[in-house]
Amino acid sequence: MRSAIVFAALLTSLWTGTAGAGDKAPTHKMTQAASFLMVEPFYTTVFEDDRAVGMLMVGFGLDIPDPALRADAEAGMPLLRDYYLRNLSSFSANAVRLSEQPDVNEIAARLQRVTDRALHRKGARVLLAQVALRPR
Repeated sequence: MRSAIVFAALLTSLWTGTAGAGDKAPTHKMTQAASFLMVEPFYTTVFEDDRAVGMLMVGFGLDIPDPALRADAEAGMPLLRDYYLRNLSSFSANAVRLSEQPDVNEIAARLQRVTDRALHRKGARVLLAQVALRPR
C-alpha cells in the first residue's frame, strides 16, 4: 500500500513537472538591476459626496543603491506598506476626483516623503510605474 502511495506521488510530480521539492516557479522581474525593489500595487477608494465612486491604483518601486539601506527597506517592508497605504488612502479620499487626472507628481512626492521618513534617511528613490483611476 505504501509503495502505491509513493508511486502515485512520483507520477504526480513527474506529470506536473515538479520532481524536486526545492524547485520554484520562475518569477517575473521588472528589471535586472539589483538595486530595484518592487512594491506591490496599492488600491485605495475615491470618495465624492461621502460615497465611494471609484478606485485609485498606484504601482511603484524603490531604487536603493546602498545595500544596507535596501536590506533595511526589505526588512521593514510591512511597516513601509502600512505607511504608504495610510498616506495614499488619505490622498485618494480628499484630493482625487473622478473628473480629473490624479496628480502623479504629488503622489510621487508623498511616497518619497513617506519613504525618507520611514527609513530615517535619504537614499531610496521612488519610481512610479503606474497610476490608474477606475470609476465604480
